[in-house]
Amino acid sequence: MPSLFDASEKEHFDRARPLASRMRPDSLDAFVGQRHFLGEGQLLWRLIRARRLDSLIFFGPPGTGKTTLARLLASETDSRFHQISAVASNIKEVRDLLVDARNHLAAAGQRTLLFIDEIHRFNRAQQDVLLTDVEEGVVVLIGATTSNPFFAVNSALVSRSRVFEFRPLEPEDIKTLLLRATADPVRGFGNYHIQLDDDAIEFLAAVCDGDARRALGALEIGILSSIASDPGTQIHFTRQLAAESVQRKVVEYDATGDAHYDAASALIKSLRGSDPDAALYWLARMLEGGEDVRFLCRRLIILASEDIGNADPNALPLAVAAMQACEFVGLPECQLTLAQAVTYLACSPKSNAATLAIGEARHDIHEGRLLPVPRHLRDSHYSGAKRLGHGVGYEYAHDAPDAIAAQDYLGVDREYYHPTNRGFEKELIHRLEQIRSRLREGK
Repeated sequence: MPSLFDASEKEHFDRARPLASRMRPDSLDAFVGQRHFLGEGQLLWRLIRARRLDSLIFFGPPGTGKTTLARLLASETDSRFHQISAVASNIKEVRDLLVDARNHLAAAGQRTLLFIDEIHRFNRAQQDVLLTDVEEGVVVLIGATTSNPFFAVNSALVSRSRVFEFRPLEPEDIKTLLLRATADPVRGFGNYHIQLDDDAIEFLAAVCDGDARRALGALEIGILSSIASDPGTQIHFTRQLAAESVQRKVVEYDATGDAHYDAASALIKSLRGSDPDAALYWLARMLEGGEDVRFLCRRLIILASEDIGNADPNALPLAVAAMQACEFVGLPECQLTLAQAVTYLACSPKSNAATLAIGEARHDIHEGRLLPVPRHLRDSHYSGAKRLGHGVGYEYAHDAPDAIAAQDYLGVDREYYHPTNRGFEKELIHRLEQIRSRLREGK
């Protein structure tokens, strides 16, 4: 089939492509990262070697090689490659592609590798259209998504696919790509005289958060801007030039997706684990990502009761006060209030005794027979209560020594609350022993 563009037009299009696109590897040997499933002996490596490539779902952050690897897999398996975006495609286009894939398999014996970017953007009906041809092996489907497919993709489609999680590239991987781009004379900047400082490479490798596209984009901006301002001279790519090329760092954070739940989980677990430094980092990460301050306050209030409880009775009122202060002050100043609350809660003694106690009590209610309210504890503030015996024999606690009446308040022997030997609960242990000893006298 003749090309739609002549050689000069293709050259113009190639020249317009950004560096990250031009530097896509043309073989699996040149692919960088994802060794946990693509390294020698790992699952995807074995599937490629056995030429048993089934439908796959690639899930992970941007710039980690999902599209690149899909293209390489088509080449490795001698499949016809076709790429669409779920954002721009409709169900008719998908149906037409599947019919074409079936006809091509029947006529040429070659399968089609259909790569669908942002597959989670397809609705359930659009995803269901793929099921038959995926199950019959007519197409090798590779769906790419930045969202957790177990939540964002139809479960029927997930069950027919192998899910591979892409991880952010390691700094060494990013450095490899940057050096490769400066050395390549055809696709990169190998024809220019570039002095690339080590600390500039280190900076880009760290600040790009494992996103190869972002790192190569910053390198390209720095080099092209230097060429434009002083053509024909050696380019000294310094750390300062790298920082200027990156500008303000973009924090990848989906306030309604995995990033939200994972960061919240990390914050709570750091607080529970008494690590104020980790807790501050996750707090800052969420604030920089635009997290809802009210959500943060709610989580701190819950943690104050769930994980600290009576080990530090000041934790809950402090968390509530932080919520009120945040409502009154707002961002950016309320970050100071949140930092104070987070560090206090992290350093507080921990106890989940109250949490366990209410859990055990509710379990008894759900699993056992409901206990009747003892007659002496029933409401006696109405006419006829005494004739029913309600309130008869009740002892007013304030009239007893230490305001503890030897009286049965439950009707059966149960102990739910077991204070820890930490913080204020250490004092409660001794007091609770005295209380329970007195109460047993009334049983």
